Formats: sequence, structure tokens, C-alpha cells
Amino acid sequence: MDPRVEKLAEILVDYSVGVRKGDVVGIGADIGGAPLVEAVYRRVLQRGGFPRLKVYMPEISRVFFEEASDEQISTLLPIDLDEYKASQCLIRISAPANLAETANVEPEKQSARRRAMKPASDWVMGGNVRWCGCNFPCHALAQKAEMSLSEYEDFVYGATNVDWAALSREQEEIKRLFDGGREVRLIGEGTDLTFSIEGRPGVNCDGHYNMPDGEVFYSPVEDSAEGYVTFSYPAIYMDREVEGVRLTFSRGKVVEARAAKNEEFLLKMLDTDAGARRIGEFGIGTNHGIAKFTRDILFDEKIGGTIHLALGQSYPEAKGENDSAIHWDMIADLRRGGEIRVDGRTVQRDGEFLK
Repeated sequence: MDPRVEKLAEILVDYSVGVRKGDVVGIGADIGGAPLVEAVYRRVLQRGGFPRLKVYMPEISRVFFEEASDEQISTLLPIDLDEYKASQCLIRISAPANLAETANVEPEKQSARRRAMKPASDWVMGGNVRWCGCNFPCHALAQKAEMSLSEYEDFVYGATNVDWAALSREQEEIKRLFDGGREVRLIGEGTDLTFSIEGRPGVNCDGHYNMPDGEVFYSPVEDSAEGYVTFSYPAIYMDREVEGVRLTFSRGKVVEARAAKNEEFLLKMLDTDAGARRIGEFGIGTNHGIAKFTRDILFDEKIGGTIHLALGQSYPEAKGENDSAIHWDMIADLRRGGEIRVDGRTVQRDGEFLK
């Protein structure tokens, strides 16, 4: 086995979720991630945990949406929710065979399924479970990133197998620039947006929930966003790429939304529920080891010098109060002419934090 796989398994089990003796550990994985799944499964057993493995086959999601009735799509079985509640740790390993598997599924069906799964996601996101998501290098992800498989392997392990304790200390310094601040202003090409983070604590994302990691995030005050923002990269959600997204906010709510491609899908997602038009997360990418946009939000939202805003569900640990069935991250690159200001003071310019 590639020793980098063993190292990543060690990070996931020992650092990210910190498996302890007696822990029930749910491992959800695409079948293409078998080498990492085996390494994680083995290490959970070595740590005295009880692994429960759920493997996803290619095309099963498509079959579900094609064949399931409205009732089946909108139902979360109690046994499925109980499985989440019985677990102390969850590890999700993604290695998809086809990234467009559900691209042609009606958005209404996808939204209905998101709403059905919300009690499970609320339980996990509510701090009841130690969880982490990770990619395993596969051809589909490499192709999406426009890399060969060997190049993509180097990219993934270069972003994951790092000194997370050291990066955590660096991010604490960044968090101090925002903690205690009231108003954040984002300035860039097609962007001039302000919102409040008063009373909202920052969260240092240092490899305990996502792998790779590398961001500091806040949940803005729900009715505070004013202005407009243009996102630099395609906003990808439910296998759909929405390009050229520009949002205008008033009193915290999206009042105008435009897109150069798939605008209809954007508008339908914004109408998912009352919280879908509000900002649930403001994130600052800090991982300068990730410099290339790969169409994978797990990596892209961490690009050093970028920010991302997520429409929809906020995070309890950041004292967010927005409630929604969606959480859709969109990225703006501030490395060329962009600024972040806190209470009128510029703390970042051109993607670099000021000393």
C-alpha cells in the first residue's frame, strides 16, 4: 500500500475524529476508495473502536431518484437516524466513479431529499458526533481537477498529510484579527459587501472536520448583509455547475440573483426554504498549499487568499441562527485587488494578511 494512504488513515482516525476505545465509528465510503477504507477500518479496530461500514455503489443515487416515489424521497427512516445517533464518530471517504451521476435529476427531488435528511445532518452538525470527510484520489476527481491520476495523488496528499497542529496555530492568529470585530467588508471585482459578525465566535478549522482543511469561518448576523458579491469560480451544488453568480443582499436576504449558466437552478435552490437566501457562513481560506481550483469544494474553499460565503444552514458552534436544508458554498478570489476590512481597518489585501 502507498505509505501516504497509511499516513492519511492515521490522521483521520487519530487526529481528525480521535477514535477512542469503545467508540462506534460509522465509515461511509464509495467503493473506489477501498485502499483508504481498509486502512481506516484497520486502524479503528487497532484503537479499540467498533467500525460500521457502509459502501456506496456507482449509479445507486441515480437509481434512487429515478425509481423512488415522492414518499420514499421525502422519508428518513428511523433506523437510519438511529444509526447516526448511535455513533460517536463518522468518517466519509469520497471516490466517485461518475461526478455527473445525478446531474439530470430534477432539482425539486434533490431539495426534497435534502429536507428529509435534515434531522440527520442537524444531529451531526449539532456537535453530537466527531466527524470528518475526505477524498480518495480516483480518476473521476483527477479528471475534474484536470490532472493525471498521479498528479492528483500528489495534490491530495500534499494538502492532507501536513502538520495540522502548526497550521492550527497560524489560523488562531488570523482568527484574532476578526474576533471582537463588528462589521466585515469584502471588496473586490464585482464585490462590495458588508455584514456583521458582532457576538459571533470564529471557528478554527484545522483538520478535525474536513480533510484537507485550512479555513477560519464565522456565521454572520442573519439580517445584516448589505451590498453585492460576484463569485470567481463556478458554484457547484448537487452535481450542477452555476457560473458567473452575482448576488445582491438587502437586510441579510438575497434580493437579486444572476448567473451566466444554470440561473434557473440557482433560483430554485434559493427558494428551497426561508433560510436559503441568507448567509450561513463566511469562510476565509488559509491553505496556501491548495492554489488550484479543482471543482471540489472540499479543497477549493480552503484556497489561501479566497473567501467563501455559504447560503443556507449556519453552524451552531459559530452561534449561527439561520436554518435551511441547503448549505451552498460559493468562492470569491481576493488575490488580485481584493480586500477584507474589519471595522474599517484593512486586515487582508491581495489575499495576504497584513502584519
